[in-house]
Amino acid sequence: MYALAAHSNRTSNGAGHLTAGGTAMSEANPMVIIVDDDVSIRESLQPALELAGWTVKSFESATAFLESEAPEGPSCLLLDVSLPDLSGLDLQARIADRRAEMPIIFMTGYGDVPMTVRAMKAGAAEFLTKPLDEEILFAAVERAIAQSRIAVRERAAMRAIKARYASLSRREREVLRLIVAGRLNKQVGGDLGISEITVKAHRGRVMEKMKAGSFADLVKMSAKLRLEE
Repeated sequence: MYALAAHSNRTSNGAGHLTAGGTAMSEANPMVIIVDDDVSIRESLQPALELAGWTVKSFESATAFLESEAPEGPSCLLLDVSLPDLSGLDLQARIADRRAEMPIIFMTGYGDVPMTVRAMKAGAAEFLTKPLDEEILFAAVERAIAQSRIAVRERAAMRAIKARYASLSRREREVLRLIVAGRLNKQVGGDLGISEITVKAHRGRVMEKMKAGSFADLVKMSAKLRLEE
């Protein structure tokens, strides 16, 4: 079986394909990971994807993939439904939390509606049938990488917010929680037993440490940290 169905409108060098999802790879080089026990699939997909500009890793089993190190930058997973050790759907469930920034494109030679519905409900980006049409596959990979790029940025932003919050003193955290809840400086002082001037000083340090350009920014960050709870 050939992994890719030839498409007459594509050039052999991938012309017209924006490198790794439409950027000049200004971020970490996007990675496409293939998990398929069919060596012919892996050997045909990998060079085609690399020629298009992506970094590619391939694995013959779910176990080998699970033992590998997760990529830092944007990525997507080309996953065969039928694997010898763990089905693609079971692997999808296994990595749902651990690799949430890695969209999954399922590949199968015998997909059915219930299987497709289950995969899509669990968050699959695409469900493709073999042999794979190159144009359809590459378009699916581009969409998945774009989705992953957004998720990776959001993850990095969240890590930064958590690090800033961790730098706050106990009192500064108390002040932050109260002011984003809508309490006035005078009310915060009454709640904490400190002067309004002291509250203002803490508030200024909180804004500085959290790198908030405005009070609205501070509220948004606190919402992400769920401080209102």
